[in-house]
Amino acid sequence: MMKILLPIDGSDEALAAVRHAIRLVDEGLKASFVVANVQAPANLYEMVSAPDIGVLEEVSTSAGTHLLASAEALLRHAGLEFESEVGTGDPGHTLVDIAEGFACDMIIMQTSGSSDLRSALVGSVSHSVLHGAGVPVMLVKAVGD
Repeated sequence: MMKILLPIDGSDEALAAVRHAIRLVDEGLKASFVVANVQAPANLYEMVSAPDIGVLEEVSTSAGTHLLASAEALLRHAGLEFESEVGTGDPGHTLVDIAEGFACDMIIMQTSGSSDLRSALVGSVSHSVLHGAGVPVMLVKAVGD
């Protein structure tokens, strides 16, 4: 059985990539999944103003867990096995680390062709993952791009 990483950033495009992965299973692919979100590290202001670093980690993990909920619901509804992971750091590098840590065989993630800032950032993450990963990366273009 193939293990596939599904990076989730809370966008509709990320959920389109999850739906694409589910379609692949419907067509016969044997796979389990790792849904992952990467939170930015705390900035200096947050570190100085927080009562302790544990609070910052808890807030970051909670935010990431919340963003994974929709993808988890789609996979659960499809009856598919999955694990969840929230990381912190540079998204591209951290996703590559998560893929290696979970021994993923492939990464399926969104890309976007529109020009707004969010899409530009997603594009840079997918570019970083594409070039840093030691496994195949499938980029799913959102419908309408």
